[in-house]
Amino acid sequence: MSNLINSSISKRLEQYTTKRPQEVLLITVEIADEQDQIAIFKGFSSSLMRSTAFDPDVPVLPDEAVILKIDRVASPYNPEAPRYIQQGLSWDEMQVLLSQVRV
Repeated sequence: MSNLINSSISKRLEQYTTKRPQEVLLITVEIADEQDQIAIFKGFSSSLMRSTAFDPDVPVLPDEAVILKIDRVASPYNPEAPRYIQQGLSWDEMQVLLSQVRV
């Protein structure tokens, strides 16, 4: 279920959220043997567990990151009571949704 991520995957996920602004993607990844959770909303990525660089050219999802799962959550995102659309998607399942919005 784990897949390597690269900047084009990161860009595709960001483009997906610009085309579906009513959704927030919560991506659980592993980076250098540490788990992280990345929120992607309206084309922007931000780590929920570590600091995010101010420089937009520094990827929040580095090339060596491995996707563990993707959750689709209704916007606005409330960490206390998230409204899940779908949980535990694999990268392969997410690619189907990316194709649907042509990214």
